[in-house]
Amino acid sequence: MKMSRERFEELVGEALDEVPPELLDLMDNIVILVRDDAPPDEPDLLGLYEGYALTERGWDYGGVLPDRIVIFRRPILAICDTDEDVVDEVQVTVVHEIAHHFGIDDARLHELGWG
Repeated sequence: MKMSRERFEELVGEALDEVPPELLDLMDNIVILVRDDAPPDEPDLLGLYEGYALTERGWDYGGVLPDRIVIFRRPILAICDTDEDVVDEVQVTVVHEIAHHFGIDDARLHELGWG
């Protein structure tokens, strides 16, 4: 599947628009990025959360760089056949990574159907 970076970034923005505002309001000190490729040691990775989940932050949390959610364009495009597939996969990946920010692990996400 081929898609421009600009269109892909629009889809990430649209996926964020679908997240309930009350959840977005709770997100703190986080940046969401799009990268073309996943890390070389995990080339099939669709998204990545790096940081301290809200559930891990204590009284001493402060002065740290923002957490990062990275959505990987080429791995997502590689598993999709249509534009609709890309829209769906971006939505699932964005929600999946946001859930990590809230402290939800992969096992629970799979149980909930967001794996």
